[in-house]
Amino acid sequence: MKILVIEDDPALRGILKQSLERERYVVETAAGYREALDKSETYQYDCLLLDIMLPDGNGLDLLARLKEGGLQEKIIIISARDSLDDKVLGLNVGADDYLAKPFHLAELNARIRSVTRRGREGGRNVIECGNIKVYPDDYRVEVDDAEVELNRKEFDILHYFALRPNRLLGKSLLAEAVWGDHIDQVDNFDFIYAQIKNLRGKLRRAGALPEIKAVYGMGYKFIAP
Repeated sequence: MKILVIEDDPALRGILKQSLERERYVVETAAGYREALDKSETYQYDCLLLDIMLPDGNGLDLLARLKEGGLQEKIIIISARDSLDDKVLGLNVGADDYLAKPFHLAELNARIRSVTRRGREGGRNVIECGNIKVYPDDYRVEVDDAEVELNRKEFDILHYFALRPNRLLGKSLLAEAVWGDHIDQVDNFDFIYAQIKNLRGKLRRAGALPEIKAVYGMGYKFIAP
């Protein structure tokens, strides 16, 4: 899962990036309004962590502009402004949650899991595709109730596919989601092919019914019965 941290304080921005990466998220950052707008319009994210007070603009104005543009990502406001009016205004503009500074990183992680699960997994902590079960909170996969050992990137790829069954996913989009922004600028995507080849083999040996199919020259589809 990919997160954009929009925070002007470099120390806090670094702490959030490091902490979230330990939780196995792909994390990108933006220090201000313009950078955040450019990134959110260029790349796709699962969740945005948005500070209200930015050096070159207001976070709520950014939120309103992104929502008007059809933004589907989940948004958690992280702000030192802790009044009830600020919280109500942020939620009314379109935020999915509001977390006042200072906060515990454990609470932030719980909020991220809550809003993303609510939006993409129907509130469940397990995604079922055929005889495959993916447990995002535990980074665990089962086929016919038997656990399948996957490395981090294999799990991330399968999780991304499981949330988008039967959809054509381009190699560039898949790379951005699992490896981060700017990965689309590499010369080739052989590293994706290698990871998917290994993932296919593990799922096939475990007896998985869904399968990852290559669409020549375009990308991949996760075909789920």
